[in-house]
Amino acid sequence: MSAAIPATPADAPPRRAGWGLWVVRIVAIAALLVVGWAGLTAWGAIVHGHPAYGVLLVATAIGAVTALALTIRRTARSGRSSRPTRSVVWRRVGRVALVALAVAWIGVIGWLRPYPAVEPALTAMVSDELVDVTETPTGITLAPTAGGDGTGVFFQPGALVDARAYAAVLRPLAEAGHTVVIAKQPLGIAFLAVPAFDEARSAHPAIERWVLGGHSLGGTVAAMQADDADDDVDAPAAGLLLFASYPAGDVSESLTVPVESISGSRDGLATPSKIEASRTDLPTGTGFTEIAGASHAQFGDYGPQAGDGTPELTDDEARALISEASLAFVSGTAD
Repeated sequence: MSAAIPATPADAPPRRAGWGLWVVRIVAIAALLVVGWAGLTAWGAIVHGHPAYGVLLVATAIGAVTALALTIRRTARSGRSSRPTRSVVWRRVGRVALVALAVAWIGVIGWLRPYPAVEPALTAMVSDELVDVTETPTGITLAPTAGGDGTGVFFQPGALVDARAYAAVLRPLAEAGHTVVIAKQPLGIAFLAVPAFDEARSAHPAIERWVLGGHSLGGTVAAMQADDADDDVDAPAAGLLLFASYPAGDVSESLTVPVESISGSRDGLATPSKIEASRTDLPTGTGFTEIAGASHAQFGDYGPQAGDGTPELTDDEARALISEASLAFVSGTAD
C-alpha cells in the first residue's frame, strides 16, 4: 500500500477568509455606500462646492476598492500558519487599529455631506440685466451690472451649507449696487475659509469698504474677521452682518464697526435666548432685528435642518424680511 503524499502548496485548497478579512470587507463596502449616498443626495452641492469634499470622496472610494481587492487576493493565497508568531499578532493589532480609523473616517465623511441648495437659490444663480453671477471653485460673486458702489459684502455660509443657498437672500444687495462675494468653504467649515476674505479683497480692488457677514458658524467667523479688519487701511471692514449668529467671545470693546444681528424667533439652534445673551459680547449700539416666526434654516435655501424649530412663516416671507433688514443695514454703512 502506497503512503499518502502530502499536499504541495500548489495543491493546497484556497483558505477561507478569516473574520478579520470579513470585517475589512464590510467596512470597505460601508465606505462605498456612504460615498454613493453622499453623491446621490448632494451631487449639486458637491460639484458646485469647494473641491476639498469631492477629493475626499474620491480618495475614500479608491481606498475602499483597494481594501476589497487586497482581501480577495489574501483569501486566494494557499496555506495558513498553524501558530501565530509575534509579528503576525502585531500585524493583527495593526489591522484592528486601521479598521477603527476607517470606521471613524466613514463617519466623518458622512457627517461632512453638505446641505444642497434648493429653489429659489438656484434660479438666483443666473445672471440677468441687473446682476452678473460668476462662480469659481472657491466662491460666488453677485456683481451689479451697472458697476456698483464702493461697498462690498463678504459672506460666510453656515456649517456644511451649499454656498449657493444664500444667492436668493443676498441677491437684493447686489441689485441695489453692492457687490456680494459668498465664500465656498473647504469641507463646509467657515474656520477653513478665513483666507477667502483676503482673496476677495484682492479680486475686487475697486471696493473701498467691506461688510462682513455670515450665517450661524459663518457669522461667528465673520465676527473674528471683522474684528481683525476694522482698522485695515486699504479696504477696511465697514460693518458686521449676523444671520442667526453671534461671536465666539467678547468683541464689545475691540470691534469698532456697526453691527446688525438678524435672528428668528423660531430658531432652534441660535435660539432667541442665545441671541439675547450675545448682547453683552457685541458693541453698544448693535442693532437686533428678530424675524417673528422665522427658523434657522430660513436664512438660506437648503431645506430643513436637524434641531431647528418649526417656522411660522413661509420661506418666501422669511427671506423677504431678512433681505429687507440686510439691505437697510448694508446701505446704511455706505452712507
